[in-house]
Amino acid sequence: MEKTKKLIIVGAGEFGDIAYEYFTDDSEYEVAAFAVEKQYYKETEHFGLPVVTFESVDEFYSPKEYEIFVAVTYVKLNRARRRLYEICKEKGYRCASYISSHAFFWKNATIGENSFVFEDNTVQYHVSIGNNVILWSGNHIGHRTVIEDDVWLTSHVVVSGFCKIGRGCFIGVNASIGDNVAIADDIVLGAGAVTVKNLEQKGGVYIGMPAKLMEGRTSYSQFGLKEDEI
Repeated sequence: MEKTKKLIIVGAGEFGDIAYEYFTDDSEYEVAAFAVEKQYYKETEHFGLPVVTFESVDEFYSPKEYEIFVAVTYVKLNRARRRLYEICKEKGYRCASYISSHAFFWKNATIGENSFVFEDNTVQYHVSIGNNVILWSGNHIGHRTVIEDDVWLTSHVVVSGFCKIGRGCFIGVNASIGDNVAIADDIVLGAGAVTVKNLEQKGGVYIGMPAKLMEGRTSYSQFGLKEDEI
């Protein structure tokens, strides 16, 4: 694929390495460098490319010439990725999104910035995917479903039609969500959980089949969030 755009990857951990390989082998982007926050800055090169501090990235790579992708996982219930994404926008960058050539992504489905769709995802008619959303491999996203910003779907999740997944949610492996189900913000839906009803408790942790709220436990405590981070 012809390389017509230049990209900086924020993060040099496992997800950063994966993003580098996917963007390099299966996109129009040429990765030019990596950026990491000062506290994690340990090497000057990665895959033979320069590594700069995130705080100074715009001094070396102008937002007018380069796009950026924040390759950070669901740390702090997606808050770490959200924070870095918002700083990138403040710096004036456009944040690139990636859709695998081995995914099925229908022509009128939409996707925001800094989102990543792995192989074997099926994204159907008029699905709307927000900013900063990660769809790991093998998910089904049914027609007219809305996935709001900062969501992480693991693998082999089934989301039926006309659903809404709220901001900041984490959906575990092999979870299933029935038609017309709404899931509130910051919910964790555990691995293998099944629901055909709305999950309404913001920050709730739901497990089982059918999925039930775990009393006395929140997604915030599970992901180590402090009160000022919620």
